Formats: sequence, C-alpha cells, structure tokens
Amino acid sequence: MFTSTITLRVRYAETDQMGVVYHSNYFPWFESARAESIRDLGFTYKDMEKTGVIMPVVDVHCRYLRPAKYDDLITIETTLKELPIHHKIEFHHEVFNEQKELLAVGKITLYFIEAATMKRTVMPAVLMEHLQPYFG
Repeated sequence: MFTSTITLRVRYAETDQMGVVYHSNYFPWFESARAESIRDLGFTYKDMEKTGVIMPVVDVHCRYLRPAKYDDLITIETTLKELPIHHKIEFHHEVFNEQKELLAVGKITLYFIEAATMKRTVMPAVLMEHLQPYFG
C-alpha cells in the first residue's frame, strides 16, 4: 500500500455563502493530491505523458461527512490500496481538518490510455518500478 499526504488552506473563493467549501472544490484538491503522490514516488504526470500514456478520470465518488470552512488547514491523505495490474488505477482520498476529524472520503478511478490511439493500456513500466516496493 502506498500513502502520501498534502496540506492545503481553504481559500475564500472555494466556499459558498455559508462559508462552507462548495462540494465540487474537493475534486481539484483530489487532483492536486494525486499529482503530488506520484511526485512523491519520484515520477510525475509529465514524465508519464512522455511515455505516451495519459490518465483520464473515468469515475469519481465523494462522501461529505463534515464541512470544511474558509481558512481551515486541511490534510488530504491519498492511498493506493492495490498495485494496478490492468488498465485502471484507483486513488482513495481522505480529507481531515486540523483536529484530525474526517471531513470527506473520495475514490477516483483513472485509466491508463495510449495518447496516440486513445486505447486502454497498462501502467508504464517506469511507474510500476516506482510503486512495486510499496506492494512487496
């Protein structure tokens, strides 16, 4: 299993009239968390694109448990529970406030796609090499 974390501060523009983070703003946070988790492995989305593989989002889920509010410092924990062996990868996200209360949980599924053909493929070997040690 591979886990990484990022910390963000809720910006005013991300909240609604009630001062609560608007529901759709969690998805850009999840994107930032995924990108940084791959970077933590010593690899980037940009590196992957150089291999000719892209990763479109094909499914998103988020369950909201408690509100995040303006100026809150939040932590997003991103976990890969399984080593991808086919064309898809699933990122699990948990959002916590400074009191360590769980605010939201999300699961995002992406496919590995050959950019030239737009057909499904497997994870690039170089990314597999970076992930393999976490799944012994």
